Amino acid sequence: MVKLIKIAFIAIFLGNSVELLAQHPGGRMFSPEKFEAALEQFITTEALLTPKEAATFFPLYREMRKKQLGYIIDQRRFRHVDIRNEQMCEDVIRKADSNEIKVKELQQIYHNKFLEILPPSKVFQIINAENKFHRQAMKHVADRQFRPHDVNP
Repeated sequence: MVKLIKIAFIAIFLGNSVELLAQHPGGRMFSPEKFEAALEQFITTEALLTPKEAATFFPLYREMRKKQLGYIIDQRRFRHVDIRNEQMCEDVIRKADSNEIKVKELQQIYHNKFLEILPPSKVFQIINAENKFHRQAMKHVADRQFRPHDVNP
């Protein structure tokens, strides 16, 4: 159960990280292409992927992320819920739970595919690198958006 909660958090984070990164101070817009390129470079470096391993791995990885993104985008619709409507709230909770499970099932399917083309140690390093990248990206965004003078003591 704790693992499922962590996965749900990661799925929600992935969806929200794009939106948070888009709100860059100074007017610069977030570039999904640059984000993906930085993520792939980080994974390649952290997991010590050879060029051949990277060439085999990343097409599958991109396929997985594209499929997951559909569920994550669907999650964004859930922010606009009339909290006075109990049925709507219940429907959103059930749909969000279902989406999170589907994201996790996709992840499991693709992890198995990764294990067919890479050693388990590399897949483990890739998973850790992806998580580390997202934590660092979120911290970077949070650090840029938090301004102590915005907080009233």
